[in-house]
Amino acid sequence: MITVLAGGVGAARYLAGLVQVVPPDDITAVVNTADDVWLHGLRICPDLDTVTYTLAGAVDAERGWGLAGETWRAVEALARYTPVAPAGSVAGTTWFRLGDADLATHLYRTARLAEGAGLARVTAEVTRAWGVGPRLLPMTEDPVETRLTVAEEGEIGFQEYFVHRRHDEAVSAVRFAGADRSHPGPGVLDALAEAERVVIAPSNPIVSIGPVVAVPGVSEALAARRADVVAVSPIVAGAALRGPADRLLRGLGHEASVVGVARLYTAVAGTLVLDQADAALAGDVEAAGVRPVVAPTVMSGPAEAAALARTTLVA
Repeated sequence: MITVLAGGVGAARYLAGLVQVVPPDDITAVVNTADDVWLHGLRICPDLDTVTYTLAGAVDAERGWGLAGETWRAVEALARYTPVAPAGSVAGTTWFRLGDADLATHLYRTARLAEGAGLARVTAEVTRAWGVGPRLLPMTEDPVETRLTVAEEGEIGFQEYFVHRRHDEAVSAVRFAGADRSHPGPGVLDALAEAERVVIAPSNPIVSIGPVVAVPGVSEALAARRADVVAVSPIVAGAALRGPADRLLRGLGHEASVVGVARLYTAVAGTLVLDQADAALAGDVEAAGVRPVVAPTVMSGPAEAAALARTTLVA
């Protein structure tokens, strides 16, 4: 079994490569849930859904999230009510655009949670409905929320920062509210202990992998087998391929480079795969206490994703 710590788009693309080289039912992904949100009475799990839709071959390839061929009639109709919603109400919220077909997933998940099913069980049902082979495990079934401190308002939620404000504000602090009281989701610690190899996917190390590692017991499980843990840097030539990882690293006092990523992962990963563009920094990565492996990491297509997956299995 291969176990992957996963965030959103980067992890989903890596996993789509991994299923090309490993039997899908030999793969387990432990997925971030700290950017989950309740909206319009629905439980929305963006990272779980992005991974599910990608592995099902149904994702909108251009955006990297959501469903291909999506329509937006429901959220467009909701905009009628935005002007009449009282101050402080989220009833008319339309900046978080829920597609019409995507709504079905959230409706099913919310109804099953209301019936008493745990998120892990509901996730298994959703992935089975989509014909997804790998097992997806929520990092926890307890509420954990990524909170970011910005200059004007202080703390805001992740989706407010990432979607509404298009991750276009400086962040001075990040915390994972509730993480210290959470418990690993069903099967998570077993998946980390029993895997032949653990891979930290090329996800944002601060807000995608950070919450997973913050769940009590996870960092200890990784540290116990650190030599077998391989991370993939999401930073190439000093920049994130998508998203705000480089800006978050700088804003929080880290180096926005593969060296900064290595320093963040040194306690939990023995090896870091870095792109050929950063080959000159391999010595600095090694000085940070992590063994560097230089290989192409930009997943421009399925073949490149599969090649990266092979690299992580033999690194």
